[in-house]
Amino acid sequence: MTQVLVLGGTGWLSGRIAQRWRDAGAAVTCLARGERPAPAGTVLLRGDRDDPGVYDRLAEQRWNEVVDISSRADHVAAAVAALGDRADHWTYVSSMSVYSDDTTKGLDESGIRHPPAQPGDEYQYGAQKVAAEDAVMTLADRALIVRPGLIVGEGDPSDRFGYWAAAFARAGIDPVLVPELAARAVQVIDVDDLAAFLTAERRRGIVNAIGDVHPLAEVLSRIRAAAGHSGELLEAGDGWLEAHGVQYWMGERSLPLWLPADMPGFMRRDNSAYRAAGGAIRPLEETIRVVLDDERARGLIGSAAQDSAGKTNARSSTS
Repeated sequence: MTQVLVLGGTGWLSGRIAQRWRDAGAAVTCLARGERPAPAGTVLLRGDRDDPGVYDRLAEQRWNEVVDISSRADHVAAAVAALGDRADHWTYVSSMSVYSDDTTKGLDESGIRHPPAQPGDEYQYGAQKVAAEDAVMTLADRALIVRPGLIVGEGDPSDRFGYWAAAFARAGIDPVLVPELAARAVQVIDVDDLAAFLTAERRRGIVNAIGDVHPLAEVLSRIRAAAGHSGELLEAGDGWLEAHGVQYWMGERSLPLWLPADMPGFMRRDNSAYRAAGGAIRPLEETIRVVLDDERARGLIGSAAQDSAGKTNARSSTS
């Protein structure tokens, strides 16, 4: 029986990975801290990866597959050091935030990365992912490094895509504030497509795992239609939004999917390697439908901080 170790297994993405390996007939062990459960039919070991001995009970086992999604380079490096020689194959879920160039459109896997994080550095997500990649790359042809972009889908805790489904569904005939749409794009990967790719077969190398590029105006139009919104779109320029305290991308008082104009390449990455490796990209409408159903099941609450930005500034722009 295939022996799979998921370093995590209780989170949004890692739980799906563990579940898919279980459904494929593998014996799945999850190593995680906290109180969240792992998928039924898997073995959950509680452990803190800050503990130097956390891998001791795993080091006697031969692992056919190890999956890690951590964004802390020291955790990844310690896992590779402890278990690398016991693993037939290692999958690391990195991020397209490793790229230092957010200007060039169509960047592929050869793009220049940020300098790797060093011990003692202030935490920076992209630099941590780069250093983690470097640790996994020491496993050479036993390693697969997958760089997703924005992951979306049912249960997304970040609410960066679901925000718009909930906002349009709540608004009905009322106006909804949107950023300036011209020349902006959206590129996402459905969480279930990504999980399927990560568990399909033992691939090797480095892959940008992302869907196709769509104009932001088109994506919001599709979400709006699915949600039945008939109110006005209040399009605001970057300067106006910044002056009113609205944040880019995510966080408090933010408009998700809105990026600075000087980052045109961030959501226009090349996905040809993902497609060539058999990666699936489901129709955008399917993802929108699932996300909208999920938001409705959760009560269309969305992020209170983000929602305050949309509501407050929608009122301001009409006054």
